[in-house]
Amino acid sequence: MGYRHICIAIACFTLCCVTNIMAFTPPHRGNCRFFLDTADTSEWDALLPLGLFHGVTTNPTLLERANESCTVSNLHQLASKALSYTDEFMCQTWGSTAQEMYENGMAISKRDRERIVIKVPVTTRGAEAATLLANSGVRICLTACYDSKQALIAASMGVEYIAPYLGRMSDNDKDGFDQCKRMQNIVDGLGSETRILVASLRDANTLADLAVKGLDTYTFSPAVARELFDEPLTDIAAGEFEEAAARGMVEEEVGSSKASATMNLPAL
Repeated sequence: MGYRHICIAIACFTLCCVTNIMAFTPPHRGNCRFFLDTADTSEWDALLPLGLFHGVTTNPTLLERANESCTVSNLHQLASKALSYTDEFMCQTWGSTAQEMYENGMAISKRDRERIVIKVPVTTRGAEAATLLANSGVRICLTACYDSKQALIAASMGVEYIAPYLGRMSDNDKDGFDQCKRMQNIVDGLGSETRILVASLRDANTLADLAVKGLDTYTFSPAVARELFDEPLTDIAAGEFEEAAARGMVEEEVGSSKASATMNLPAL
């Protein structure tokens, strides 16, 4: 095989890989990434076909709520289902040591290293495990972030995501909204490409407020996802359109019937 053919083969392989990874990303989505934050697969079936979501996020607590076992084999099954709808599946590693967290993260991500992102808490043990995983080609999200200074850790480590818990920060007498804005300013100021994946969002209006401030990556519950569509005026307008369309079809059918009857009249 000549050099030209080798180059063509490499280009085709690369294109196939990129196409596969971004198979569900609309061309005009821009920089935003929305994730559905649940391990309830019935909610995946209901909401992922709407086309809003870049991926799914889970953690051991969400798995427990959905009566899903926190095992590598089950996470592989869940990943297969989630990735049949979206581009990314995030799940959390676990372990009492950095090495154990690393080994579990490697086992989980083995199913699809390109599209499975491993979540690791922002602790010293977590940072050590995340570094080992990243050096092994695993995509990383630092999670359980409660202060803007932790964005410095994510940026310096060069991880892809860090997930601040906006609602929980506010529950603990911090200004969660302001902390998230500061985190975005930190990564922007440092020239980092780390995404601020805002989590623990309680309502759809907060998403809109964050977007105004330049944050573009969120994970939120099925309830918040449905709230995005909750606008009575839109429902009324959509209903009026359907009624008008129905009237138009009836008028066309009546017109067609009259024309047919005229054509069938006997000649005088």
